[in-house]
Amino acid sequence: MKRLRISILVATWLGISACSSSLDDYQNTSPKFDLKTYFSGDITAWGIVQDISQKTTRRFCVDIIGTWNENQGTLHETFYFADGEEQIRIWQLEIDADGMVTGTAGDVVGTASGSANGMSFNWKYTLTVPVDGSEYDLHVDDWMFMMDENRMMNRSYMSKFGVDVAEISIFFDKTSPVRKCK
Repeated sequence: MKRLRISILVATWLGISACSSSLDDYQNTSPKFDLKTYFSGDITAWGIVQDISQKTTRRFCVDIIGTWNENQGTLHETFYFADGEEQIRIWQLEIDADGMVTGTAGDVVGTASGSANGMSFNWKYTLTVPVDGSEYDLHVDDWMFMMDENRMMNRSYMSKFGVDVAEISIFFDKTSPVRKCK
């Protein structure tokens, strides 16, 4: 019986993995995602974290300030969680001549990398996440989708050893005047 459960779990995971999205799927979509244009100035975002059972475990608001010097940028993110916790993440980003984006931050292991196509941007990285006094390095498959010039949706899939352990959904808005979290 245990082997049957494991076989079903593996088959399900392989089936889901085979259906994953590719940036090529967004080739002719609009509005076009432009990292420098969207992440310039003030942006506010709201999100939720869901565990493996799809239960919402955290809610947050994040104020973002994006600045650029040519193809090098900084995103200063201040997260305000519903439980009162605050976190700051500062991304250092670079866009190469081919449009490939790389980035580093204090809680990112190594370097994040990704690119855009049509309305979508996908990048991948390993994030150190604190949970109940321990830290876990989780792989993040991060997808951003432009809705219009001011709004964007983000879905992040976090996994450990190839198994999804959490999903994050975020709605970004930079409509003027930008509403701040606090």
